[in-house]
Amino acid sequence: MKKINLKEKFNQISEQWSPKVIEEMNDYQFKLVIIQNEFTWHMHEDTDETFFVLEGKMGIEFENETIELDAGEMIVIPRGIKHKPFANEEAKIMLIEPKGVSNTGDVKNEFTAKNDQWI
Repeated sequence: MKKINLKEKFNQISEQWSPKVIEEMNDYQFKLVIIQNEFTWHMHEDTDETFFVLEGKMGIEFENETIELDAGEMIVIPRGIKHKPFANEEAKIMLIEPKGVSNTGDVKNEFTAKNDQWI
């Protein structure tokens, strides 16, 4: 068991849209990511995905709606739902998802980050 300081962990992140693992629980990983501007449309066929906004604001576009999240708010996106995250200004996010999940799901492009990067 160890205490994790999120501020210290975020200080170790220099690039946007590149999730970094800070801890695991069973088969799930807690990942921190700094985001700004638009991401890519994608979905995760085999798992749900949780976005928890720690600082700033973000939005997630879906095929029929856009949901905006403020600091302290979270959303669970069910598996198989196509979505596109975005943030007009820099935001700090925690992702909670199973180990091995690609940040771009079913899409491989310039946003696809190396998986299982720990800080």
